[in-house]
Amino acid sequence: MEEVTTPPSRLLQMTSILRSAWIWAASAALILLWTPLLGAIRLFDFRPPRLRTGRWFRRLGRVIARVSPWRIRVSGGENVNANQVYVVVSNHQSVADIPVIAHLKLDTKWLAKAELFRLPVAGWMMRMAGDVPIERSDRRKGAIAMMRCARYLRQRCSVVFFPEGTRSPDGRVLPFNDGPFQLAIRERVPILPLVVEGTGAALARNSWVFGKARDIHLGILEAVSVDGWNVKQAAALGARVRQRIVDELERRRGAGRED
Repeated sequence: MEEVTTPPSRLLQMTSILRSAWIWAASAALILLWTPLLGAIRLFDFRPPRLRTGRWFRRLGRVIARVSPWRIRVSGGENVNANQVYVVVSNHQSVADIPVIAHLKLDTKWLAKAELFRLPVAGWMMRMAGDVPIERSDRRKGAIAMMRCARYLRQRCSVVFFPEGTRSPDGRVLPFNDGPFQLAIRERVPILPLVVEGTGAALARNSWVFGKARDIHLGILEAVSVDGWNVKQAAALGARVRQRIVDELERRRGAGRED
């Protein structure tokens, strides 16, 4: 009787599925455990913009990253001034970008699509943390969301944006929306560009299966001043910041090929 063996590719696929199921289960358990903790912190976090609640919510992202098969490398920490407020912009490859950017050592609120705030548990925590939902199809609601972001900046809390508006399907940086750059110019706040690389392969768009263990890089670039810029030049400013992110991505990918 012939022995039946499992092809190596099939075995690897099964291993990836089982590992991914465990990671998602562990992440869900952490979220469920974290919700009452965040609620208790929020209950006693009286002063706007409720920075303590936001810090603990971002801490959850860092904890979730630890149960994933990722080795997160952060560079450019010297470009962050803890006493400065920023409009933070990042490229967007995957949902995995969120726990990676949570390693940024700043008090932040995030602008995110309104659908996420309707999710049970995770959406509740986003509201408790004071993150800002945006309905992109409704210009009036979009303007209200940007007004909330402006208020956070005036309260000395940075705001995080994905100016592409959606995840890149192939790792290339999509065109940037003008909104974050208009906001930065109006509020006279510098822009802090971030570069995330590796998350697209770690957790591909429209897939729940995690890739193999890998290094993921969070690069913090030098802040961009808005001095001398006016709102009508927001698109040009966004294009300049985008090009810096693209250049850094190409540099990192080139270095990876050489290694």
